Amino acid sequence: MKKSTDELMKILKSKKTVEDYFQENDNEIFFGTLTELINYFMAKKHIPKKDVVKNSGMKREYCYEILQGKTNKKISRDKVIMLCFGLSLTTDETQQLLKKSGYAPLYVRDTRDSIIVFSIANHVSVINTNIKLSEYGLSPLE
Repeated sequence: MKKSTDELMKILKSKKTVEDYFQENDNEIFFGTLTELINYFMAKKHIPKKDVVKNSGMKREYCYEILQGKTNKKISRDKVIMLCFGLSLTTDETQQLLKKSGYAPLYVRDTRDSIIVFSIANHVSVINTNIKLSEYGLSPLE
């Protein structure tokens, strides 16, 4: 992911067909499912599932269900964020996973989201992020 969203928008508007846009920017766009994107990040970062589960702070069984695409219910925004911690994603990658999940990206004008963004950017654990959230009277990631 090298181009900004604004750059991609300008390129898209300049193309005669959407296929031309996709062909030129195939490395900027992910067409797969949420599970496929999660698996892509695990492969890209060489992170085994057991480490994602451990570092996400989620219950083991539920996290494995998500990683294997076996959950029938929509994953909460907090769980997606916790997966981002488990996957050691950057803030940009986190925003991408949130959008792919159908959730709003993290918003830095929101106190809770700001703490989460800071934690992700600085590789703070879910546990320490939850401690910081509680210091501000905010709900933990759960």
